[in-house]
Order: sequence, then C-alpha cells, then structure tokens
Amino acid sequence: MATVTLSPKYQVVIPKEIRNAMRLKAGVQFEVFLLDGVLELVPVRHPRDLRGFAKGMKTGMVREDEDRI
Repeated sequence: MATVTLSPKYQVVIPKEIRNAMRLKAGVQFEVFLLDGVLELVPVRHPRDLRGFAKGMKTGMVREDEDRI
C-alpha cells in the first residue's frame, strides 16, 4: 500500500506503480466521490476507450423469470 501526502496546494501525486498499472497519463480527469469517509478517484473514460472491454463475455445466460423476453 502506498502513502501519499496532501501538498499545501491541496494536490496529491499518484504513485508511479499505480499510474503504470492503471495506464494513467497526464491530463486524465477523475470523478471524486466521498463514501462513508473514503475518498474515491475514478478516472473519466471516453466511450471510445471502452470499446472491446467486454470481449469474450458469455452472453448465453438463462433467465430466471419466464415472463421476461
């Protein structure tokens, strides 16, 4: 687990190993959430970047309710 420090300008540096693992580049925007005292940063992805993320997903699941089409 990495530890970061909040600067006097309220900035945080994301550790290199996390930037590399998430393939983050300079200029990436984040959505910021506060959930039960936990700060979450979620990178904003352009829909173009999500292309193919579900490749190989099995779509032949059995429905539980027969009344659904």
